Parts: sequence; structure tokens; C-alpha cells
Amino acid sequence: MADFHQDQNIMAGFPTASKPMHFFCRLGMESVAWSLRRLHCPVDSNALVLEVGAGGNPYARANVLLDSYEETRERHWVPLKVDRPFVLAFGESLPFKDRVFDFVIASHVLEHSPAPERFLAELQRVARAGYIEVPDAFLERVNPYRDHRAEITVRDGRLVIRKKPAWVVDAEVVELYEDRVKKPMTREWMPKRPFACHTRFYWRDRIEYVILNPATNSAWAPPSDGKPPAALSASFRTRIREALAGGLYSLFSQSARNRRINLLDLLLCPACTNPSLSKTEDLVRCPSCGADYPIRDGIWVMQNRKKCFDDSRS
Repeated sequence: MADFHQDQNIMAGFPTASKPMHFFCRLGMESVAWSLRRLHCPVDSNALVLEVGAGGNPYARANVLLDSYEETRERHWVPLKVDRPFVLAFGESLPFKDRVFDFVIASHVLEHSPAPERFLAELQRVARAGYIEVPDAFLERVNPYRDHRAEITVRDGRLVIRKKPAWVVDAEVVELYEDRVKKPMTREWMPKRPFACHTRFYWRDRIEYVILNPATNSAWAPPSDGKPPAALSASFRTRIREALAGGLYSLFSQSARNRRINLLDLLLCPACTNPSLSKTEDLVRCPSCGADYPIRDGIWVMQNRKKCFDDSRS
């Protein structure tokens, strides 16, 4: 049976894997178990779930979605999937009232933040519990990504975060890895052992973490790799797989409930934190500070970059 690396069967009172995930691991099909984790959200049907960094492949169980950019290389230019209430905002300044969510999912987004302490503080402010998933620190060190600003792992039940001073931390190690190890690692071992390649962390009430180098500035500009790639036509096999996944996801979603959610009941002004907002057909307005936030194609754009990166909430 494949193990779940640093994961225990129970973390913060949550089961870290579903019965189908365990079943496929016992069969030696860890890659299938890894795919099924996106259907595993260990909360009851009444829980209100937010996903931060939802992008184009949100978790089925999430009721409200949030991302920072409509288009970005950070998610390989995959377009947003806007099939339920969707907010555009920064994870470091979430435009939601305190503890309004029962659970928050942050999958492959913490490592992108130049201010992880503020990002984690915001998750704890808006939700009572949650799940964090990131590439593990070792693989980030040897196989770094241009937009990743931190190396993250788990030790003794807490997240251990090291801010990256540049996208490549150790050029010599990366060169040694790429010379002989990268091809078999990325094509053979990593696809077969995805749980060992990632850090998965459940929390309740409080996120236990330590930042090893808090004074390091990780707000550097990532290197460019050119313009967005041209759209590619999906293969027949890919279209079939996506259709099957879509059908499976629909079984785990709360589509009817999601359509009834009134975002205005959940939001506050990201500029002044006023919880009493008004709405027209295409605009959200804060009567306290006068800030206006547009609604475009079903997306509520609740961004305030100055509040996010130049100020802190008390």
C-alpha cells in the first residue's frame, strides 16, 4: 500500500483521505488516489466552503470561488471557471467577513504569496478550518517554478515556510538535478508518487506555522517566458476524460445551493472593512469609504492592492 507521506489518517480532526483514495492506494494506483483528493472535502453538507485560488479547476465541494487574476501565467493561462459565486481578490486581503466560512481550501496558492504570514492570517480570519496543499519544499528547491515565492513543508504538525529570495535558490543544485535526474524524476517517479511530492495540511481554528526567514523579501518580479501560448485543441482522449471528470464533479457539487448564495451577505469592503455594502446590477459600492467594485461577467471584482500589500488589518 502506498503511504500518504507526511499525512496521518487524521489531521486536526479531519480524515486526510477518502475510502476510494485508500482503496486505489492499496491497488498500487496512487496517481488515481491523488486525482480523487479533489473530491475529498471532509465537511458536512451544511458547511459553507470557500476556495482561494480556484482558477480553472475548482474543487467540486467549494461553494464560493476566489482568484487573484482573470489571466495569469501562474496557472499556465488556464481560463477561470465561473460556475458558482466568484470573487476576484487577493488572498492577502480577502473581502469577506470574519469567520463567515466553515472551511477554506487553498490548493497550490500559498507558495505564490509574497506575504505568507498575511495570507495565512486572512485564511484564519474568514474561516474556522481548512486545507492547504503545496509542492513540497525539497522538490521546490531542485525543480523550482518561476512564480513560486516560498519553499514549504510540514514538521511536527506545523507548516515550515522559507521565503525564496529569487525563483532559483540554489543554482548549483538545480543544474545537477537537471543534468541527469529531472527527466526520470518528472516522467517516472513523480507521477507514481504524488503524495510524497506535495505537502497536504489540514487545520482547525488556528494554522500552526513558522517562517524561517521572515526578513527575506520575496516580492521580486518573476522572469518572463514570453507571451501566452496559443490555444491548443484538446485531443479526443482529453475531451473524454474531462467529460467524465465533469460528470463526477457534478455529483459532489452543491449547484442548487450555490445559485442561492447571496455574496453581499458574505462580503466586506477590502479598503475599509465596512460590512454593509450595496449593489446594483454591475457594481458593488461601499457607502463608508465610497469605493466601487465592478461586477463583470458574473465575477465580483473586490480587489484593493494598496490595502493588500501596504497596510495590515488590526
